[in-house]
Amino acid sequence: MNKLSNETSPYLLQHAHNPVEWYPWGDEALQRAIAEDKPILVSIGYAACHWCHVMERESFEDEATARIMNEHFINIKIDREERPDLDHIYMDALQAMTGSGGWPLNMFLTPERLPFYGGTYFPPMKAYNRPSWQELLLALSDAFKNRREDIETQAINMRDHLVQASKFGSTINLLPKEEQFTRNQCDIIFNNIMQQADKEWGGFGNAPKFPGTFIIQYLLRYYHSFGEQAALDQALLSLDKMIQGGIYDQAGGGFARYSTDAKWLAPHFEKMLYDNALLVDVMSEAYQVTGNPLYSITIAETLTFVQREMTDAGGAFYAALDADSEGVEGKFYTWSKAEIDEILGSDADAFCRFYDISEEGNWEETNILWIKQSLSAFAAENQVDETALSEQLAIGLAKLMEVRSQRIRPGLDDKLLLGWNALMIHACCKAFAATGEESYRDMALKAIDFCWTHFRKDGEDSFYHTYKNGQAKYPAFLDDYAWLIRALIALQEVTGDKTWLDKAFSLTSFVLQHFSDETGVYCFYTVESQSDVIVRKKEVYDGATPSGNAVMAANLWYLSIVFDQKEWAERSLKMQAGQAQTTVRYPTSLGVWSGLLLQRVQGVKEIAIVGPDYKLRMEDTNKRYIPFKVLLGATHDDPEKPLLSHRERADETLIYVCEDYHCIKPVNYIDEIINLK
Repeated sequence: MNKLSNETSPYLLQHAHNPVEWYPWGDEALQRAIAEDKPILVSIGYAACHWCHVMERESFEDEATARIMNEHFINIKIDREERPDLDHIYMDALQAMTGSGGWPLNMFLTPERLPFYGGTYFPPMKAYNRPSWQELLLALSDAFKNRREDIETQAINMRDHLVQASKFGSTINLLPKEEQFTRNQCDIIFNNIMQQADKEWGGFGNAPKFPGTFIIQYLLRYYHSFGEQAALDQALLSLDKMIQGGIYDQAGGGFARYSTDAKWLAPHFEKMLYDNALLVDVMSEAYQVTGNPLYSITIAETLTFVQREMTDAGGAFYAALDADSEGVEGKFYTWSKAEIDEILGSDADAFCRFYDISEEGNWEETNILWIKQSLSAFAAENQVDETALSEQLAIGLAKLMEVRSQRIRPGLDDKLLLGWNALMIHACCKAFAATGEESYRDMALKAIDFCWTHFRKDGEDSFYHTYKNGQAKYPAFLDDYAWLIRALIALQEVTGDKTWLDKAFSLTSFVLQHFSDETGVYCFYTVESQSDVIVRKKEVYDGATPSGNAVMAANLWYLSIVFDQKEWAERSLKMQAGQAQTTVRYPTSLGVWSGLLLQRVQGVKEIAIVGPDYKLRMEDTNKRYIPFKVLLGATHDDPEKPLLSHRERADETLIYVCEDYHCIKPVNYIDEIINLK
């Protein structure tokens, strides 16, 4: 047992029996590096990472390799999901060194924690144009001893680069909003997105292909704003092909992290909470736009999977499911034709043809269930009744699920992360808003109650980032707060309970006080009291999850309208203005900023509903696709919120639609207002 044995992270515990003398990140390891004047090896991964498992089996479990590591380095294991702040810093360093990144992330540091060399996966024997792990260890140890000055200089230069990368936002000049943000910018964003669009298989760019939910959302909103059919077509093509693909678990519901090919056939099979949250988000909007039951069905299947396999007894959501089971990637999810023939008998033929199952397999001599043509097209081509075929396939999938439930399951990363929970809470709210299915709202309310009880420091507005086995750890990061505030806003919209907005206001005030950068415009990733990072970074790009600064800009704008906070509105505009040029140029990396820019151009509909039936009217309003809105409701006037002041009329429930607090004539039902953008 090494020093990881007392950790709660499943990823760290996977390495607790390695012969490597692993430490968690902390004073004990960092002080030992200084005392013994040894370089630090920081190895970062996560529980669902396939290549992390491969490198562990090949190298970290090997006694001879462990001896080299223990003799020459202080070895620290980090779960990137527990410490995304450290992962961001050292991943940025790796990308600056090599031009690429990934996990496992192996970074070598001076005793002062400054990075001087890094890489991802290294094989046990020289291969793939990479040195063996042992060769690399010995070479770096020798360089540290014999070329120390060069290494120190390189490390200091890298630190300075990382510091400089976060220095922006000091010179932002605001023009009138109509000049600062224009329809032309929105059009250029659309055109730049479409240049990267795969118009045959959906999505954006080449393999490996990630869901791109922020970009799909922009296209839906651009279509809604300007009627551009090509935007809608690409958004729906992307969703449809993913839903038909192997990236979607056809039998059990839920999406894998990404596809290794352009056709969405073969995923890396890990299922992450955040991907499923973000896809439910955007499918809810697609359902509001189109009314296509495919999206409501896929939302239902995905959230059923989340409830079944990724929900804690207290109602919060687990982090991830592994790609591997029994040491084999995808084994839990794939099938031989012989298995399906045995399970389904006479129904196997149609099932196999529909899901592309063959003797030779469609992936590595086995089969991933995926749909090559739609149900209606398949039924027509094979001259069978579509309804009967649908029922037959559903019965077949249920039988496969029964067999699959007896297999050895992939590993579950059962830690709870505040930010990822907030993303799923927001998704459940959006799903309820779009479909009216009350169980989705119930999921959101249970999860927020758990988070508010277990992640929050007693009596304070500060939160922890992760929770497991009764223990909350690490100060929450900007993403945690930004996504939590966004979730609280969504909860008010689907419950009509204004206390969620008061909580959002309080948390926003805390973030501005403790995360603001030196310019007073953007926010650092880490809270000011955190001292174990070499730089305080500012993140503005979307990765697999939305940029905390972009979400905070949206939160500030929304809450500035609710609470008449003009300073928050101006700060939000400055944040947007500082990113506008980059957003227009690189929209696929700044999808959330792109959507916010579109909102600036279109304006926000301020919808206030006052009267005894306000909750029912809010539900009616939520079902309509009004992407740029502030929605408030109350039984009586609320003088603390301008939109709810002087609205009440006895025995009536009235809907006011306003912009900049100027309202059109109130109506009794949202359907009385046409062309509401």
